[in-house]
Amino acid sequence: MKIYTRKNAAVGYLALKAMQRSIDRKRSRRRSGLKVAAYVGLGLVSAGILAAALAIALKRRAGEVAEGVSTFDGDNEIVGEYVTAPEPAPAT
Repeated sequence: MKIYTRKNAAVGYLALKAMQRSIDRKRSRRRSGLKVAAYVGLGLVSAGILAAALAIALKRRAGEVAEGVSTFDGDNEIVGEYVTAPEPAPAT
């Protein structure tokens, strides 16, 4: 049985060409400096927007907590079985 055949030679040739093509594509994928700068700038802007939204959400949450503490009266709180529904108005 022969190891070297035309079929094996063709498969090997195509495999080598495919590997060479992938290497050539990697070499040609260099990005321009302007494109990289644009991506970095876009990333910084989006990070700034995210930080601002987070700061606003935290400020609102802190404001709600502060309001809740200042208006809390422990003596007037009704809890549990003492809560009753309002009585219905009598029909006339």
